[in-house]
Amino acid sequence: MRSPEGTSWHSASWQTRPAQQQPVYADPQALEKVVAQIARLPPIVVSWEIEALRGRLAAAQRGEAFVLQGGDCAETFEDCESDIITRRLKILLQMSLVLLHGLKKPVIRIGRMAGQYAKPRSTDTETRDGVTLPSYRGDLVNRPEFTAAARAADPQQLLRGYERAALTLNFARALVEGGFADLHHPEYWDLGFVHQAPLKDAYQRIVDAIADSLDFFEGMSGRQVHEATLVDFYASHEGLHLHYEQAQTRFIPRQNRWYNLSTHMPWIGMRTAALDGAHVEYFRGIANPIAVKVGSAMDAAWLQGLVTTLNPQNQPGRLTFIHRFGARDVAEHLPRAIEAVRQTGQSVLWVCDPMHGNTETTSGGLKTRRFENILTELDLAFRIHAEHGSHLGGVHIELTGDDVTECTGGARGLTDRDLQRAYRSSVDPRLNHEQALELAMLVAQRSQERRGARRAAPGRG
Repeated sequence: MRSPEGTSWHSASWQTRPAQQQPVYADPQALEKVVAQIARLPPIVVSWEIEALRGRLAAAQRGEAFVLQGGDCAETFEDCESDIITRRLKILLQMSLVLLHGLKKPVIRIGRMAGQYAKPRSTDTETRDGVTLPSYRGDLVNRPEFTAAARAADPQQLLRGYERAALTLNFARALVEGGFADLHHPEYWDLGFVHQAPLKDAYQRIVDAIADSLDFFEGMSGRQVHEATLVDFYASHEGLHLHYEQAQTRFIPRQNRWYNLSTHMPWIGMRTAALDGAHVEYFRGIANPIAVKVGSAMDAAWLQGLVTTLNPQNQPGRLTFIHRFGARDVAEHLPRAIEAVRQTGQSVLWVCDPMHGNTETTSGGLKTRRFENILTELDLAFRIHAEHGSHLGGVHIELTGDDVTECTGGARGLTDRDLQRAYRSSVDPRLNHEQALELAMLVAQRSQERRGARRAAPGRG
């Protein structure tokens, strides 16, 4: 998609629009200096990677592939460690292996990583014991400690965020390209702390089945399955902090387009998706595949405005709607959203975020999500899309490769009482390694059951 012709769009034109969820800096000149410095540094991703992802997302939009987008709710600078990055990549690979086996179609792996350092907040300030300070907006902006110095928006955090995003993605690329993601060697992706024997055994059966299939094909053909050796991996983050996004936005002459080169696929959060707002203005001009979080507060006119503004040429793979209604409300609101998009005559890639709409607070004040609600929303999303002549092309999950206790339920039956044991998230609750793998297995199992039911239906076969 070329940048809008006949308009004054450029990487800073968003500054003429109302911008939500932006920090206030005491020294605007210091901010501008840091933005200019980042703009001179090498890009984190390149345009041909972005174009390759858009082509793969177009396949998912046609139902020929499936998107697995997952990672931490909010990265921290301390997460830029080899072991943490490896565990995060490992669980995404394990989940993708299970989905590949169950869905019988390619899986597009997109990490919520290498830039997910900013988070929207419900209020601009936080009060403790009569003291009011700015809210913690993620490491890209300030620090979580409750002191005036830590909570002040610091432009240098943008530079540190760029550096850690580059280091994170560079290491993930090295792992993937070095053979870590080779399907011939899934033993590299050990199950770590997965203690449930049925889950562990089921995963091993999938690994063995894929290994047998590869051995059979390669024995018959005399050559390796190239796709099984090299696995593409892409990065994404919420494009919340617009000065940070602007800093790495460049016009690529050979493509004749503007690209955000800080990530492959940025998205707009539901709180910043106003049609006349700065985020929509910024996103409409970049050529990256982009996404928008969609919720029940968005009426048909709003959804249709997003479609026509962000993808006026109806380019396949350009626009993804990530719906997040919650298990209780998805049956009411998802059909309306599908119909609203259909009325535009255009198409989007539909992805389900079963996490955000199912957030609740325990009696002890901790935010959590119940595994059964997450699974229920996913099940309903698959069914509703099918019933309305659409299809669900992916899932968007907040997860970690660590043994945390932040979401209840799952194979180990975690309860509210278990949350205190290892609740580490500074923002939103995540599925742990075990719960994430179990979710992938259940999605794959449901897909196999649906295929079996279709084959057994009267008039088929």
